[in-house]
Amino acid sequence: MEITIHRPEELSSSLLRAWHRVMDESPDYANPFLAPEFAAGIDRYRGGAHVAVLHERGEPVGFFPYERNSLGVGRAIGLGLSDCQALVHRPGVTWDTQELLRACGLSVFEFDHLVEEQKPFGRHVTGTFASPAIDLKVGEGTYAEWLRGAYPGLAKTTLKKERRLGRDLGEMRFVYDERDPRVLRTLMRWKSAQYRRTGRMDRFARPWIVDLVDHLFRVREEHFNGVLSVLYAGDRPVAAHFGPTSRTLFAAWFTAYDPELRYYSPGLIMHLRMAEAAGREGVRLMDLGRGDKEWKDWLKTRELRVGEGFATRPHPMATAHRLWRRPVRGLRNTVLAHPRLRDPADRLLKTVGTLRTSGRPDSGAAGPRAR
Repeated sequence: MEITIHRPEELSSSLLRAWHRVMDESPDYANPFLAPEFAAGIDRYRGGAHVAVLHERGEPVGFFPYERNSLGVGRAIGLGLSDCQALVHRPGVTWDTQELLRACGLSVFEFDHLVEEQKPFGRHVTGTFASPAIDLKVGEGTYAEWLRGAYPGLAKTTLKKERRLGRDLGEMRFVYDERDPRVLRTLMRWKSAQYRRTGRMDRFARPWIVDLVDHLFRVREEHFNGVLSVLYAGDRPVAAHFGPTSRTLFAAWFTAYDPELRYYSPGLIMHLRMAEAAGREGVRLMDLGRGDKEWKDWLKTRELRVGEGFATRPHPMATAHRLWRRPVRGLRNTVLAHPRLRDPADRLLKTVGTLRTSGRPDSGAAGPRAR
């Protein structure tokens, strides 16, 4: 097998077509985070991105997007933002992990949302986690009829809250694919405020992430389409979501709502509206992303599995990186996996967030993800 290395934005049109074909050949790789458009965006705004192209008898059969620093430490493309990572390949193709890392100039490759199918990376996986998902079906009739059929336990309360919101603020309206960039900025402001309130790192305080999201919002391709969905009450946005879709998969990414309206459950309404509308658009699966949240348990119809870990080859830098990163991950996963630890940690973060934002309005300017 021959391996060639490229920058994502420099891939030829023939290689881009081959990458898209490989995505189409397996449902494991239908996720828009595995598309070349996402890799190109990361390279443009964060830098350090590369793609290893695997060739058999001169034909491209696999694509491995990754980021690399000057010390040869690598990570999955978009690590920290991406909810799906993989070496995208044609069915039946396999590879030697050590040979791949050597060709990429990597001593270590870190991942945290690796597709379960990636068997050659198997021995390097240190943990696997659920990524809740919703199987979408084309609804018949109105949204209310779809909701009663798909989620009978949620329908009555959710529709009641929507009616109350409509009475209080104006007629309810949902736009699946909103193209007004001003609403995208509103979403960023809401999300930024949410991060601060809950003591999380504010991703939208990082200019490169703001620029990346602005860029992806403008991408309109078959295998990667930046979709901004908005719930309105009258002319007022009350909740919004931005995330990418492919032809068949919707990746839930950044969701936020007007905090003044939290008692109407606008976030839950937003996800239900998106699920119904995406199904009508021909999307077949909504990936809600790794993480334990009560609302995900309410909505999911099944779970995908993703892995985290470090693929390494013998090198002092790989040893140092694992010694530094693995304990941090282990502590985080232990806290997240145990409610007795997770709930107090959440309360502590919220207290810190309240202290940090004391006297600061929630509508502060935006420079993903507190699900």
